[in-house]
Amino acid sequence: MSTDTTDTTGSTDTTGSTDTTGSTDTTGSTGSTDTTGSTDTTGSTDTTDSAGFWENHYANVDAQWGTKPNVVLAEVVTALAPEPGGGGGRALDLGCGHGGDALWLASLGWDVTAVDVSATALERVAAGAEAAGLTDRVHPSRHDLARSFPDGIFDLVAASYFHTPVEIPREQVLRRAVRAVAPGGLLVLVEHASLAPWSWRDGHEEVRFPVPDDVLASLRLGDGWRTERCHAPRRTATGPGGETATVTDNAIALRRAETRD
Repeated sequence: MSTDTTDTTGSTDTTGSTDTTGSTDTTGSTGSTDTTGSTDTTGSTDTTDSAGFWENHYANVDAQWGTKPNVVLAEVVTALAPEPGGGGGRALDLGCGHGGDALWLASLGWDVTAVDVSATALERVAAGAEAAGLTDRVHPSRHDLARSFPDGIFDLVAASYFHTPVEIPREQVLRRAVRAVAPGGLLVLVEHASLAPWSWRDGHEEVRFPVPDDVLASLRLGDGWRTERCHAPRRTATGPGGETATVTDNAIALRRAETRD
């Protein structure tokens, strides 16, 4: 699934000042291509509602939108997982969109599996990785996460703005994300807690966003986890047309114990 392409530049400063180096919501649809760039046949097909919505979305979005890292995720990762480890840690970016988070993580040394349902989005991720000399560290992988999920265990699992207007088993997907975190690894969820004026929603529906504690409870973590972040910072975000607005995000970061149950 995917988030809307909100805020290309917002900052996590609670005073609401704009960080011009920030990033857009990089989590587009829930899909991805395999490391060779060909379609992963175990993932989603172009006939699903999710694939259709997000393919149309990205086909009509500037290719440069969402190419910077999400500012909330960047703050959390910098504070809690600044180095990928000597062996080059494995990261999973769910709903990667145009790849702002994935490319940023790869630039730090992470080996990143970038997942989205939109083939167009993933082609742009691959192009961005090639332009940045990061093709050995960025692996686009196409999945409709309601149907399939990447194999493997990851030192960092991230989902920035994993929202979609298409009905999906969102909580089940996030619980699968929990199971994909390696011992000692980090799960980072950045979510909308308010609606920006430029959202893909049409404005005629009443939207209720869960508070961070509700999201945390929905994961059903059990023992063996430490909560590193669970709050809702405010910031000034900048939309695709340069407009600005104060928005609120849920920021949740969870550390798995060194030994898994």
